[in-house]
Amino acid sequence: MLTTPGRSRSVALSLPWPRASARAVDYHALTKPRLNLLVVGSALAGYYLGADRVDLSQLAATGAGTAFVAGGAAAFNEILERDTDALMRRTRTRPLPAGRMRAATAAWFAAALAVGGLALLSAGANPLAAGVAAVTLLSYVLVYTPLKSRTPLATLVGGIPGGLPPMIGWAAAAGALPVAAWALFAIVFLWQMPHFLAIAWLCREDYARAGLRMLPVVEPDGRSTAHQAVLYASVLLPVSLAPVLVGMEGRAYFGGALALGILFLALAARFAVRRTNAAARRLFLGSIVYLPLLWALMLLNH
Repeated sequence: MLTTPGRSRSVALSLPWPRASARAVDYHALTKPRLNLLVVGSALAGYYLGADRVDLSQLAATGAGTAFVAGGAAAFNEILERDTDALMRRTRTRPLPAGRMRAATAAWFAAALAVGGLALLSAGANPLAAGVAAVTLLSYVLVYTPLKSRTPLATLVGGIPGGLPPMIGWAAAAGALPVAAWALFAIVFLWQMPHFLAIAWLCREDYARAGLRMLPVVEPDGRSTAHQAVLYASVLLPVSLAPVLVGMEGRAYFGGALALGILFLALAARFAVRRTNAAARRLFLGSIVYLPLLWALMLLNH
């Protein structure tokens, strides 16, 4: 079918826009936005809990800086894992394994995000907050990521950078890291273990295909995976009450945290007894609900 010259020019001019939009979607996907939403939320919660007075500009710098550093860390992770991502069903459509983006391009993007985020935290909050964020970035990219293909202990190691975001926020607000800030770290660190063990069980076939030595891959019967989920949920229950002991929270938080901890432990115990995908999925979904509700209890009762 013939088209007029004007029509052809209109179509030609419109073509770059879908391409630019798809490129933006790929850059956005590199930052693992759904995962890092919880990271930023934890940092902002830490800021509020550690602040005597909320400074909105400092709060904004803390949130944005943490988001940039977390996005950069996620992008570096995807660069290092692009070959294993290509072997897993749930990750093979990511920009790098799918061939939609070059590793060098992603590396420049990751570096810009990470450096920009650290600079924003240092200038908009303080150097301590930037320092904690730098430890988070380096431990996630240089320690946790390479260990995933070598040992099941990588999950435990990965809990360290995963537990640091509330400390970034507390450091930004107070310029110090007292016992209360470490209590928040301990809570998030312990919460991650049942959360990630449930994911590892659900994705064990993908992980095995990619050669990642997650616990359900190394011990396929699931006993160790389930027992560890119960162990960490059991320890989390009393640790989640620590904010009361350090004077940060009151009796209302105590009751709510106790109820949430018992329910979370019950989900882990159910997974230990049944070791099915359905039980693991309930534990995973319960973990997603648990932490935001615990943060809400802290913020409302602080």
